[in-house]
Parts: sequence; structure tokens; C-alpha cells
Amino acid sequence: MAGSEDTDVAVRSVSISTHSSSGATGHRREVPEVTFCDRAIADAVHAPQHGGMRETLARLLHPLNLAGIATWLAVAMVVRPGDMPPWRNDVLLLAWLLAFLGASAICERYKAWRVACFAIEATTTLALVWLADNRSTTPVLLVVLVAQMAMVYPLRVVLPFALAVNVAIYLLLGHESGDNNLALMLSYGGFQLFAALTSHYARSAEEARDRLAQVNADLLATRALLADSARDGERLRVARELHDVAGHKLTALRLNLRALQAASPSPQLQLAEQLSAELLGDIRGVVHALRDPHGLDIDTALRVLAAPYPRPTLQLSIDDDVVIEDPALADTVLRTVQEALTNAARHGQAKLLAVRLHRDHGRLRVEIEDDGRAQFPLREGHGLTGMRERIVAMHGRLHVSQATRGGLRIEASLPA
Repeated sequence: MAGSEDTDVAVRSVSISTHSSSGATGHRREVPEVTFCDRAIADAVHAPQHGGMRETLARLLHPLNLAGIATWLAVAMVVRPGDMPPWRNDVLLLAWLLAFLGASAICERYKAWRVACFAIEATTTLALVWLADNRSTTPVLLVVLVAQMAMVYPLRVVLPFALAVNVAIYLLLGHESGDNNLALMLSYGGFQLFAALTSHYARSAEEARDRLAQVNADLLATRALLADSARDGERLRVARELHDVAGHKLTALRLNLRALQAASPSPQLQLAEQLSAELLGDIRGVVHALRDPHGLDIDTALRVLAAPYPRPTLQLSIDDDVVIEDPALADTVLRTVQEALTNAARHGQAKLLAVRLHRDHGRLRVEIEDDGRAQFPLREGHGLTGMRERIVAMHGRLHVSQATRGGLRIEASLPA
């Protein structure tokens, strides 16, 4: 019943220093800090993005689950066993509760178990309706079940299921007063429809917030690269101006001073010629420093991009000799890792995504591996196809295979 956690987005500018392994040593970037689930990117990029048992407990203690447990308690207090032994009634109620908690705690990786839990909830509810004495309260459990299912499945699955269960209950009670049973089932059907729609819209809102967080992180990562590119372009422009204008004029000034010194030697001319030589050397040093390739801050961009994903955890390794100056190349690397993150999170249910950037024979190699589940032979969807097209457009190569841990391994080779 618990959906994804609420995601609040807040933006403010902070200064994040990059790691020495990024290939852009010494840079500091003005990167907007984004808060997802009350956690800042600056803190989240190194924090665990999944919590194991703690995450399971958080799902169980979700307010919607607590409301479901409270509803179960209310039904358990008023339901009467009828003609059957009381312990059977208790067993059915306990089975329903365990199935409810199981469906809430089971993660996305174990979908078959979740289906089994929902089936147990529906079956025990039918049994309670059939065997209990006061049947007017037990269908309330169906309202909880439908609301819980709507947080996981689309309405096109939930509503037919709810209709089938309600028809089954009506048929079970058909031997009794039909008008009362019909009115009872219609009223509970309305409650179930309301619960399903409420859960559906709540789930849609949470998914929209998640998408907003990911799009926002994508924009921030791209903005960081664009800001780097703009700064590098401005440095090159200033370097060219110093070399082409000030450097040439200082060279001409020095030659003229040298000619004057040869024609009419004097200490003042000799000092002026010496100062012009020193100034020319200083300008050449500044030009060299401005032209020194620092590279774009791909490290921060990738960590910002991965921050809103609750899983997988990004394990990033960038060799010191990796320097990316071309914005198009940096964008290709960014989109490749982004697609790998999306695949690992949505399809592979991975907990860890390892990314390594290094140079090999003059080419940039991007190696990505996750610990999820990949089905082979692999059918490439639009994401992997777009990744391949983007890399080929940069005159690169892409190889996709199965990782040693069972997930997906992506190897890209790009001209550096």
C-alpha cells in the first residue's frame, strides 16, 4: 500500500569541490544544490541510496499501511465466527494480515510473491464473508485490498479484479435476501472505487514528483557542463587576445627598445628593454595557464545526475588522466550513464551501478556494470538503441554483455 516516498525539490546555489579522481583537479563549481526527500545532493551523492532492512521497515510503517492495520483491527474486533470454530476465524484474519504486510514489505524484485499475497488477501476475505456471522463488516477488507493494489498496479488491472471479487461475494450470498446483498455490495463497490481512484492519483502524483526530481537533476548536470564549457571558452578567448594583441605589441616594443639601445645606449633604455622582456614572459605564462586543459567537471555532473535515484547506488571511478574538453563528448558520457541508471533502476532492480572512466590507447573508455537481473539474449529497447546511435555519432563503439554479477555490462569506447 505504501507508494514511493514524497519528493520535495528545493534549489539553492552552493559550492561543491570535485574529487581528485575527476580529472579536473583544483576546480570548484557553483552547482545548484537540490534536495530530494529532505536530503541534499551534496550529502546524498556519497550516502547509501538503499537501506535494506531499514527500507523494508519504513515501507511497513508507512501511514497508509498503518491505516490498513487499524482497519483490520476494527474488523477483527466485530466479526463473529458464526457456525465455525472461533480459531478458524482467527486463522483467516491472521492470514489476511500477514498477506497484507507481506505485500507491503515485498520490493519490486519479487513481483510473484506480491501477487500471491494479494491472492491470499482476496481468498481469506471471501472465506470470512462466507463463514462469518456478521458479513456486513468483512467486505471492508476489500476496500483496503483494492487501495493497496492501486498503489502497485494500473486501474485497468485493479478495477476488473475488484469487480470479479465483488461478483463472487454476491454469488456466495445469493441464497440470502438478494436486495439487501445487492445494496450492500453496491455500497462497498463504491467505497472500493473511491479507494482505488484515490490510491491511483496519489501514486501518479508521487511518480510525477520522482520524474520531476530526475529531470531537475538532469538539467542541473547539463547546466554544470555548460557552465564549465562557457568558462573554458572564455579562458581561451582571453588567452588568444593576450597572445595576439598584447603579446605582439610587447614584442614590437621590445624590438624598438633594442634598436634604440643599439643606436644610443643608456641605462634607462636597457632597463626598459629588460622590463619589456620580463612582461612578455609573464604574459606568455598567463596564456599558457589559460590554455592548460582542465577539462569539464564530469564527476560532479554524474553524481548530480544519480542523486535522485533511490537505487542503484552509483559507484564512480574516474582516472586522473581523464580530461574531457569537448562538451559533445561530455554530454554523450552523461547520457550513456543516465540510460544505464534508468535501465538498472526500472528493469534490472539493481542495488549497485559501477561506472569507470579511463583512457586506453588514446580513447576514452566508459565501463558500466550493475548487479541487477538481465535477461539474455538481450532485446534492445529504445533506450539502448538511442545510446548506441549517440555513441556511433561520436565515432565510438558500444558493446553490451552480461555482467559477472548477473546484471548488464556496458562498454563504450569514444575518441578522446
